[in-house]
Amino acid sequence: MLSRVRSIVGTGDSRLGVWGGTFHAIGNRVLRSYADRLGFGRDFTILDNEDSRDLVKLCLKEALTDVESKRFPSAATIFDVISFARSARVPIEESLDRKYPRFLQFSGEIESIAAAYARRKRMANAMDFDDLLAFWLELLQTDAAVSDRLCSLFRYVLVDEYQDTNPLQAAITDHLASKHGNLLVVGDDAQSIYSFRAAAVENILTFPKRFPKAKIFKLETNYRSSPEILKLANAIISGNREQFKKNLRPVRPADVKPVVVAFSTAGEEAEHVARRILSLRQDGLALNDMAVLFRATHITQPLEMELMRRDIPYEYRGGMKFFERAHIKDILAFLRIRENPKDAMAWMRVLSLQEGIGEATAGKLLDRVRGISDAQKVLELDPVQILGTKAFRGWNTFLASYRPLAGMDLPAPMIRTLVEGPYKDHLIREHQDAESRIQDLEQFAIFAEGYKKLGDFLSEVALKDDYGAKRSAGATEDRERLILSTIHQSKGLEWDAVFVIHMVEGVFPNKRAAVEENGIEEERRLFYVAATRARRSLNLSYPTTAGYDILSIQNPSQFLDELNPKLIEARRPTAHGDEPVIELDRLGERSVGNHQYLRDVNEL
Repeated sequence: MLSRVRSIVGTGDSRLGVWGGTFHAIGNRVLRSYADRLGFGRDFTILDNEDSRDLVKLCLKEALTDVESKRFPSAATIFDVISFARSARVPIEESLDRKYPRFLQFSGEIESIAAAYARRKRMANAMDFDDLLAFWLELLQTDAAVSDRLCSLFRYVLVDEYQDTNPLQAAITDHLASKHGNLLVVGDDAQSIYSFRAAAVENILTFPKRFPKAKIFKLETNYRSSPEILKLANAIISGNREQFKKNLRPVRPADVKPVVVAFSTAGEEAEHVARRILSLRQDGLALNDMAVLFRATHITQPLEMELMRRDIPYEYRGGMKFFERAHIKDILAFLRIRENPKDAMAWMRVLSLQEGIGEATAGKLLDRVRGISDAQKVLELDPVQILGTKAFRGWNTFLASYRPLAGMDLPAPMIRTLVEGPYKDHLIREHQDAESRIQDLEQFAIFAEGYKKLGDFLSEVALKDDYGAKRSAGATEDRERLILSTIHQSKGLEWDAVFVIHMVEGVFPNKRAAVEENGIEEERRLFYVAATRARRSLNLSYPTTAGYDILSIQNPSQFLDELNPKLIEARRPTAHGDEPVIELDRLGERSVGNHQYLRDVNEL
């Protein structure tokens, strides 16, 4: 964008003074000239996110002496709450409510930590990334001389990807344009999908109200997608009430209709997608011209397993491959100890998760368990003499997790038991995405339901993990690979063939969307983004059941129900019959547990 502006106005005259960059880059440049007017030195240090989290951690330790017993959020979570509050221009309590409602009870303590964090930054003459914007806006709002100077300097303001701006950024641009009124923003309200980062679609939707004289230019010619895909995209977004009405028009010639397929299980969905990918590859379409998109990372495990089984190389975007995720490896370490108490590497990983147990203490404990070969014997260990108070508490936490496993045989119940134990508290306390990790582990348990012996299960996972590691090590930039990506990560990209998988209620749209203000509309925009990544072929699918050896009915996404049947081709899977198959156990019923299962075919 900057190069285009310079090419239009000319580059030879340095007096033109074209500034360009991210909001943070320009904020830094402004504050290097005026930070002293806010009580900072102009040579202030910029803290990166890791530095910021470390400083918050220091403030946390000073403010609270016993945070573990209160299940208090981690420093990383507190920093995220503080950052979101500043970007969204809302109080800490509202930030907590929108991001981490489970920690609302600690809003007072977090406000105190936020204040201490701000004081420490000022004492150190340091600013974080949010400060670069917040203090820039403060200058504009409170220092008339600086405001007049900057508004005169920036007579014309251009903002790209305006639909992704947060309230803080919108306030800055509005103020800069308040003197001359020369503000050009480019954006697509239908692609505003980052509210979790404090992006506000209202910035672009209310622009004509804030600037009544603004002219709106609609760019409706689409050079990417086929007419059939654009018809569907137009229909998808028409369900949103809050939007600028647009009608995308194609340049490409007619092609195939988007396809919707229902499957009985996620495993069958994965098999179909893999087969279809191989078929397209045989027809001459390169793997890197195809992508599988998904709303949530926890649903990719069946597909990744199928791709590995068929030796289809893939690149994962928007997170880590399933078996490489830390929480999967944590649970595996517990299971490996249960299967083989002599597994030193598994012990080191598990012990590192426990409070007060460092590397040295873990080494002493390893010496005690080295001769144990029976899972039950682990419970008889009495290492009190070599452990301090905190480490002993950590050992007891480990025992609370491990003790139920000693009397169990099946891997799936073991995984679920671990997730419902102290490890869940660890996830909630230490990780901002705890809910997503817990969902991953439920998918892991579903996968484990196919195994009756823990040893067989661990061997299978080890082989899959080794396969993934070798594929990653052997990957090169030139190698052809299928793309697996979250929809958020796919924005701005395009492929000839796109598969959007696992379109079921509770996943897409997700559960929170139903209770969040405008949540469903943002999820629908996300569906629109997914559909418009495809150039020629768009494939939508969903499984009608969840689970492996147990049955839980899933409803298709409401977004699929909204589609005009004339715009899609609805297909049934061909490899496994026309209808989902319901398998009952020998007693003709299922254990209900935490799910709602069919107990009889007549309940369908």
